[in-house]
Amino acid sequence: MNKIMIQNIHATTQKITSKKVVQNKSFAQLLDHVVNKDVKFSKHAIERLASRNIKLDNKEIFKIKEALNKANQKGIKETLILMNNKAFVASVQNKTIITVATDEQLKDNVFTNIDGAVII
Repeated sequence: MNKIMIQNIHATTQKITSKKVVQNKSFAQLLDHVVNKDVKFSKHAIERLASRNIKLDNKEIFKIKEALNKANQKGIKETLILMNNKAFVASVQNKTIITVATDEQLKDNVFTNIDGAVII
């Protein structure tokens, strides 16, 4: 067999394998896998959410995912996300929220180690 035929067989095998994987997953699973990996919260962020009585609904988490995607497109590594009266410092590459603050903690506060901000 020549090199081109081997490459075509390999490409066809990959397509068949990909189709089998796709057929075994629900649309929601595929969408989550392809478009949005879940946002993670560091231990520190979870403690801040609890101690400051901050609750996030699915819509807000989706907005945070979108903000992380926008930051990633701009090449931001560590971002400040401002949403309503909440602030999140996040690692864009890891999609991890590092810390959380509300408007009460934002007054006279300085955010360091960020290289961009997303306001949503």
